[in-house]
Amino acid sequence: MSPSDSPPTLLLVDGHAYAYRAFYAIRSLNSPDGAPTNAIYGFVKMLQKMEGILRPTHRLVLWDRGLAAERMAEHPDYKQQRAPTPDDLERQFPEIEGWLEAAGVAAWSQPQTEADDWIGTYARRAEAAGWRTVVASSDKDFMQLVGERVGLFNPNDKSEKVWTAAEVEAKTGVRPEQVVDWLSLVGDAVDNIPGVPGVGPKTATQLLQKYGSIDALLARLSEVKSESQRTNLEAAVGSLARNRRLIALRTDLVGGPDLDSLRIDPPDAARRERLGAMYRQWGFRSLLSELGLPWETSGQGTLL
Repeated sequence: MSPSDSPPTLLLVDGHAYAYRAFYAIRSLNSPDGAPTNAIYGFVKMLQKMEGILRPTHRLVLWDRGLAAERMAEHPDYKQQRAPTPDDLERQFPEIEGWLEAAGVAAWSQPQTEADDWIGTYARRAEAAGWRTVVASSDKDFMQLVGERVGLFNPNDKSEKVWTAAEVEAKTGVRPEQVVDWLSLVGDAVDNIPGVPGVGPKTATQLLQKYGSIDALLARLSEVKSESQRTNLEAAVGSLARNRRLIALRTDLVGGPDLDSLRIDPPDAARRERLGAMYRQWGFRSLLSELGLPWETSGQGTLL
């Protein structure tokens, strides 16, 4: 099969996660007028690097626009332990979104909807269309999506390889289709979801390797040798069902741009000039040079 005959590859990016990552990776960077630009610059460079490694044909950046109402109804403490967004990062979100629009990078969000659920939805849409999808994230929730046509690009993995089911199993000891049950047993401190007391990652893996699923485990609870484990699991029946509903990603959301509209095209002259104006405003000399455009302004600030 020639490259032109290969199925499309869709890159899905969690916008907020990468903006946060960029903000903390570059601690101090300002435009000539003194405005913070570290998250903007880091976001642009991270996206460029990912595209250079993964060579997607299509891409989409998804943004959080509040927490899912159904998850909050299930568990009012869901994600409530998270610190407020730093002011200097908050100021840069509109600039990042403006850059995406200028660069022709498709982005999508919906009120009261988490980016994770849109990523799950688009991964399944692309899968149904016969496309390959790469989810760019270090969030362990996305391991549940991994399959023959869906991979995971973990920025914490120095190998820069796309995770398949084999990497998920090597990391957790369970298959991707068991990840929701595995996380439900262990809990997720990042999302403020408590697990079963006394059941850590290794124990959860052993239980799922033996019984296959939470349902099968609870049906055969009398076979669990540890009395404390049996007691804790029996007491957690209700919370386990809740955890599964919290952790399972939605893959059936309605709306959003069509897959075909997500194609990556090089910027035309108008886009290049618009991006050039942004890079001059922010002091991004190296990015301006990549466009082949001159530096035509003066001012103080860090020029990269």
